Amino acid sequence: MRDFHGKTAFITGGGGGLGRAFAKALIAEGANVALADLDERALARASEELQAPPGRLIGLACDASDRASLERAADEAIGVFGRVHLVFNNAGVGGRSAGLEELTAQDWEWVIRVNLMTVAHGVAVFLPRLRAQGEGGHFVNVASMAGMLGQPQMGPYSATKAAVVALSETLFLELKGTDISVSVLCPGFARTGIADDRPNPLAPAPPPASKAGAERAAQVRQAVKSGLDPAEVAARTLSGVRDGDLYIFTHPDMRPWLDRRLDRLRAAYDKAERFGS
Repeated sequence: MRDFHGKTAFITGGGGGLGRAFAKALIAEGANVALADLDERALARASEELQAPPGRLIGLACDASDRASLERAADEAIGVFGRVHLVFNNAGVGGRSAGLEELTAQDWEWVIRVNLMTVAHGVAVFLPRLRAQGEGGHFVNVASMAGMLGQPQMGPYSATKAAVVALSETLFLELKGTDISVSVLCPGFARTGIADDRPNPLAPAPPPASKAGAERAAQVRQAVKSGLDPAEVAARTLSGVRDGDLYIFTHPDMRPWLDRRLDRLRAAYDKAERFGS
């Protein structure tokens, strides 16, 4: 999709962070935007701050982890704008910093529900609508470099973001030969609210953090604080959508980390070939 003018984008987690940055960039490109978020106050703030031209922006109270809620929001957006062409599956949480043996079932359930199931629901809800419109479209599924590399004390976050990468690769193959495409965004640290302490609605107050968990949480907060401006992430993302990129990266300085992982994978395949010979 080369031109965003006159197109409509639906953005989950649109009340702040990357969602709001995507919206700002798309409005500047002449697109209509439907912002969806569970937090109605964040939606109101985002709508006020974006200062979109009349009729170009709507805010929709929506729990993207609930498929029925997302279905209603999708229908409302289409009712207002007539079409949706771009779907940004952006909703996400960081979860509790803790070692794998410390995590509760509720820790896992919450992060899976928000980070993975919102993406799965976003595809299931919008893909039939994009097909029916017959005008093409594009999904942007927001993962993370943690989904490429894994991070200590961040098991649920890393696992769900890796799942978003795999889901996106699957969708890419299933959409081959159609006019609908997909990108998976894998940013490094950006100045968003991802590291903010958020209560898990599925669990009581969490147990005290271990020393390793507390240290990791502090490291992440500092890295986020000094991270990339969300506007830069949005600009890189729209460039990737224009070019039809499956993978969109934002932090070239992290490439050595990925290279080390690839080296380990190649070494494992080399060993497999020696074993089989």
